[in-house]
Amino acid sequence: MGFEVEKTDEQWREELTEFEFHVLREKGTERAHTGELLNEERLGTFSCKGCGAELFKSETKFDAHCGWPSFYEPKEDHAVKLIEDRSHGMVRTEVVCAKCGSHLGHVFEDAPQTPTGDRFCINSVSITFAPEAE
Repeated sequence: MGFEVEKTDEQWREELTEFEFHVLREKGTERAHTGELLNEERLGTFSCKGCGAELFKSETKFDAHCGWPSFYEPKEDHAVKLIEDRSHGMVRTEVVCAKCGSHLGHVFEDAPQTPTGDRFCINSVSITFAPEAE
């Protein structure tokens, strides 16, 4: 797909834990309500665990009661790429990092309580959080 950051599976495995590799590179999913960033409420920025690209601002995070960190829009329009996902017998829209192609989660159009109506449902293990300086 031509991403700015391209690495071999061997290089990714050297940098990521086994579970991080499974989610980011093999499109795995962490169990609901288990991610360490699910209840993160501080102001700051969520970035890609694979390459460090800034993906979401905390101001767009909301409690969707789905078990994964949820955001109503990415930090920039070009921060993520959306890809049709027909796995597991359903049609969904996969969200990947636009810089390295790492799997982040899926986006759903089921959040009417937000300004966009979208719910970017993101695996905690796919992202890191940096709080704003006080």
